[in-house]
Amino acid sequence: MKALWRNMEQDRERAVISWSPFMISLVLLMSIPMVFVLIPRIPPPKTLPGIPNIDETDDLALFRRATLASDEGGEGDGLRRRPASVPKIAFLFLTNSDLTFAPLWERFFHGHERLFNVYVHADPASRLLLPPTQSFRGRFIPAKSTQRASPTLISAARRLLAAALIDDPANAFFAVLSQHCIPIHSFRFTYRALLADPGARPSLTSGRRRRRSYIEILSGEPGLQDRYVARGEDVMMPEVPFDKFRVGSQFFVLARRHAVMVVRDRRLWKKFKMPCLKSMVDSCYPEEHYFPTLLEMRDPEGCTRYTLTRVNWTDSVGGHPHTYRPPEISGNMIKNLRTSNSTYSYLFARKFSPDCLDPLIKLADSVIFRD
Repeated sequence: MKALWRNMEQDRERAVISWSPFMISLVLLMSIPMVFVLIPRIPPPKTLPGIPNIDETDDLALFRRATLASDEGGEGDGLRRRPASVPKIAFLFLTNSDLTFAPLWERFFHGHERLFNVYVHADPASRLLLPPTQSFRGRFIPAKSTQRASPTLISAARRLLAAALIDDPANAFFAVLSQHCIPIHSFRFTYRALLADPGARPSLTSGRRRRRSYIEILSGEPGLQDRYVARGEDVMMPEVPFDKFRVGSQFFVLARRHAVMVVRDRRLWKKFKMPCLKSMVDSCYPEEHYFPTLLEMRDPEGCTRYTLTRVNWTDSVGGHPHTYRPPEISGNMIKNLRTSNSTYSYLFARKFSPDCLDPLIKLADSVIFRD
């Protein structure tokens, strides 16, 4: 009887073993429809792309170097005294395409090589087909990917500021520009306008004139509330209360101490680097908020509160300003672009299509650089 029972047990085990592959295959086959049923129920990401961790790590190391290499601390207390040197302007170009207007900028720079430096952040995915001209050759900094509606444009501008701080302690002003920007005055006029700011006040500690930054800082603008909650309700609190949240052009000219302030900042950056909600993509313009908000909170009296780059928003499309075309280019247009409601003339203008280069070159000596 025991032998019979033992044989039955062995037969059952062999049956289970022989049927196991079949059962496994059957179970897997029956699971496939369940996968398609469950997949739609897995929620997609609710936010737009953020900044990769590796990019953030690289940037922090760069910003530490810039802070240590700088001649001024974030609040004007020097890490070491600036050596006697002629102040320079650092021209910082953010681009994702060819620097089409480089020939016009070369005419602008010509003869003033001791008074400026050029730095370019070119998106690694961009295809730059035109060979760099003299002033742009070898001036490209290590760059990371950028895209609209993300804090990557803030990071790119901060990298440019850090690179310029490290490169030359004589850099006194830092002008952020795009490949679509052009100068609308001569270099001599531009340089004198920046350094002769009558509103600059002497420092209480050193007695030296504290140069101001030319950055647009606006409050009470339509849609500002939606921009504030673009990352979610109360996400910006407590570091950035709504009554301190500002908007302004992403193109500006910073004084050196403010450039240092930007690369030193960690407190506000941890809020502005957060990605926006996908549902708020039409209100997500971090690069238009971070810089004016930071300076409004840290040194409002040290800013003119207006930009020196003229932009025409009268017929904007998809968040882009009016793009000037060759038929619009004329001497009167240049003079109109200079006109400002502030105490200063505009010094730069955007946005110009690449085929505007030739008509602009024709006006260079007779109008643009003739002040």
